[in-house]
Amino acid sequence: MKLVFMGTPDFAVPSLERLAACGHEIAAVVTRPDRPQGRGRKLAPPPVKTAAHRLGLPVMQPCSLEATDFLDRLRRVNADLFVVVAFVILPRAVLKIPAFGSVNLHPSLLPKYRGAAPINWAIIRGETETGISVFRLAKRVDAGDLLFQQPVGIGPDETAGELSDRLRILGANALAAVVNGLERDELTSEPQPNAGVTRAPRLAKEDGRIDWTGSAASIRNLVRGTNPFPGAFTTWRGEYLKVHRAAIARGGGLPGEVVVADGRKGCVIAAGDGTVALEEVQPAGKRRLSGAELVRGYRLETGEIFGDAAWNRE
Repeated sequence: MKLVFMGTPDFAVPSLERLAACGHEIAAVVTRPDRPQGRGRKLAPPPVKTAAHRLGLPVMQPCSLEATDFLDRLRRVNADLFVVVAFVILPRAVLKIPAFGSVNLHPSLLPKYRGAAPINWAIIRGETETGISVFRLAKRVDAGDLLFQQPVGIGPDETAGELSDRLRILGANALAAVVNGLERDELTSEPQPNAGVTRAPRLAKEDGRIDWTGSAASIRNLVRGTNPFPGAFTTWRGEYLKVHRAAIARGGGLPGEVVVADGRKGCVIAAGDGTVALEEVQPAGKRRLSGAELVRGYRLETGEIFGDAAWNRE
């Protein structure tokens, strides 16, 4: 089967590699343009482009998916199927091109968590199970007919980054199996249920701000679900403090209040319900520290207030 693969980040790379290993003709790989990165702001290729070059595959990097020259090139490829993983929303002009349509890999059990950040939101909302879905692309985002689904448990301490690493491998294998099945005309699809639709919008930096009036469990889930991006954070002594790892602890106090500050045991902050132990943090412009290192290095004391909860001292 002649394919065009579309994707950009690391999550999409195993799918491209697996499809190539299955012997499918990947006639083109479409990814975003190179972008400036790092302090030097040098142009860097997206991970999918790097993988495509390693595999000897031709790459297209259109500035617009609706540009006439790009659409003409895409039509000339004469692909049977477009395979999409972690890419942008395809315009109707692109969806109309392939003879057998387009399929997409999505890291959730659709119709739950439709959107750009399903892995993050599943953890943030305290889910213990998610999964992968392969479906046909349609006009509505993430709403096409299902071809395959597989439930996947979420570990109690698993971060979004760690879960993503697992799902991208499971998803690559599932996607390859679906493409193989479509080639042999062995698969049927079914509509997604109308009930149970939830959204997973793209995360912004502000989504990582810790609200200490929330429960300890919700704060811990936020830390896990925003690790590594956009990252959970709070304010302390007028500066931002990133929180990379946290755990539920015992005790109580006013929201945002330091209730334990021990150079060996670490740092515990009160939440609206319960307390949170800071296991790994990072002051602005500094290296990562354990909670105990934060206490020792910054002479943290009980009674100090984290976040926007300074009113609790009144």
